[in-house]
Amino acid sequence: MPAASLRLHFEPDHEEFRTGVRRFFQQEIAPHVERWREQGHVDRSAFTQAGALGYLLTWAGEQYGGAGIDDLRYEQILVEECVRHADVGIYFNLHSTVVAPYIAEIGNEEQRQRFLPKAISGEHILAIAMTEPGAGSDLAGMRTQAKPTADGSGWVLNGAKTYISNGTQADVVVVAARTSTESKHAIGLFVVEAGMPGFTRGRKLKKMGLPAQDTAELFFDHVVVPAANVLGDPTQGFAHMARLLAKERLSLAMTSLAHAQTAFDLTLDYIKERQAFGQAIGAFQNSRFVMAGLRAELDATQCFVDQCVLLANAGRLDADTGAKAKLLATDLEGKVIDACLQLHGGAGYMDEYRISRMYTDARVSRIFAGSNEIMKEIIGRGLGLYGRRR
Repeated sequence: MPAASLRLHFEPDHEEFRTGVRRFFQQEIAPHVERWREQGHVDRSAFTQAGALGYLLTWAGEQYGGAGIDDLRYEQILVEECVRHADVGIYFNLHSTVVAPYIAEIGNEEQRQRFLPKAISGEHILAIAMTEPGAGSDLAGMRTQAKPTADGSGWVLNGAKTYISNGTQADVVVVAARTSTESKHAIGLFVVEAGMPGFTRGRKLKKMGLPAQDTAELFFDHVVVPAANVLGDPTQGFAHMARLLAKERLSLAMTSLAHAQTAFDLTLDYIKERQAFGQAIGAFQNSRFVMAGLRAELDATQCFVDQCVLLANAGRLDADTGAKAKLLATDLEGKVIDACLQLHGGAGYMDEYRISRMYTDARVSRIFAGSNEIMKEIIGRGLGLYGRRR
């Protein structure tokens, strides 16, 4: 990790919180990681354990059973300690900082009272379903549709989603669906609950990395969603997603950077001990120069991401800045872990070394939550630069 002197945004209360979080991940989560990676999902008990300690939805109000600490730095600490001491594929952060805010910020009070308490306790696992087989980063291209019921009491949902994280275990899924054929931006957000007729899960998808993260296909065949399960205006989901995706991308930036920091530290220890030609690998000029360059980039990016966290706390994180954080952190994650694997030599290609697993786990970061090419489009448009319109 970077020197504490470079991270002035943490206060004593945060560091005290980190001590307890670190102990939780070291003692209660880390011993199960290998089994979870083999079985393809995290045990549900991990969520309830985290919930019992107040580690889920730390920002949620006390009236829902939360701690009421609306400070993203606490979630940042949870991400960093989870990645360092457990596994990057344990998606407490998706549950807490990506999905739950849709309910809290767009939903009404009845919906918050109904869905948040069990998410806070870990009894219910949350997921969000945006991506489709033919529509990934281009949300306006989605085909899943929702039409009003004949009596106007709800909506009928039809379509399919894919690459859905927490997909096989989720009890509550926020589903994005088109609500008008006249406007590609008329999208609604619907809360689909496990057990609703017509809602089924397809196969658990096999992936290059992140085996502990259950990723699935979801199908909706004439699922009747009551009006009480619609989040906000059913035509304004696109605007809601655009706003909340900034914080989702920052959450991913925090995770990717923690992953890269961990890879760096593992490699630094390795090259100090591993011998070649009668000296430690770290003593060679190439090793020193590679690690020095990575250290500088990690520290600089960490400073930017930490500043973004403070912007989010102040309600000033915009789409452009969230895209910048995601672009920089995920690109750097790939660069760092690739270089660290190279410094491990042949050992880095063996799965018994964590760096091998980290390499494949990291590759998706530049793709999900909007590909990095899309991040560049968002940043470019923020500069007033637009491509040719078709």
